[in-house]
Amino acid sequence: MRRILITGASSGIGKATARALLDAGHEVIGFCRSVEKLPDGVQGIYCDLSEEASVRAAFETVRDQVGEVDVLINNAGIAYLSRISDGDIADWDRMWNVNVRGLALCCQLGISVLNQTSGQIINISSMSGHRVPPTGGFYAPTKFAVRAITESLRAEFRMDGVKIRVASVSPGFVDTPLLDDYFKGREDTLRSTKEQLKMLTAEDISESILHVLDMPLHVEVGDIQLRSVDQKA
Repeated sequence: MRRILITGASSGIGKATARALLDAGHEVIGFCRSVEKLPDGVQGIYCDLSEEASVRAAFETVRDQVGEVDVLINNAGIAYLSRISDGDIADWDRMWNVNVRGLALCCQLGISVLNQTSGQIINISSMSGHRVPPTGGFYAPTKFAVRAITESLRAEFRMDGVKIRVASVSPGFVDTPLLDDYFKGREDTLRSTKEQLKMLTAEDISESILHVLDMPLHVEVGDIQLRSVDQKA
């Protein structure tokens, strides 16, 4: 049994992963803004990743009420269709603050509560962090940044002799509420996309996360890329 902290645990991939972790016998702590939506059995802590003070307060609560954790899963993220050429800068700011700055801050603060000999950080990224789709807009750069943060942190740990392992999981289209925001104003396109391809489910991603957790201590997974067989790119 491990004590696992996951951000964005109240919906989508986070919620499915929290349930899978509970079923596997782990203790789960969930960071989110809608604590009432967490699965039964998850210890909820309010956290708004776009606000530095909120993130710091959440980790203080972990230190005071939970203690050491074994795994940090940085899952929380948002996606808007906001193009570079004419996108809304407010959308850029929101995505950057949550997907990049918030995730990086969780990594930094998480180090102090992680088991220093067998701890693990798993960042949920995206295939959009490996190639830019035609509608990637500003979302894709945030996921390229997650990829860079993951590799930078791994390099820093190795240089400093820290034994915490770092991995990422990069899915393609996943049928979660995040798509509703990404396709806002293009609902017909979303319906058509779902008709044309069988998307990944949140449970598909949670299985990949559990696979990373099942690796022996001497194995460090770099990144798992997965997408539907129907997805062309």
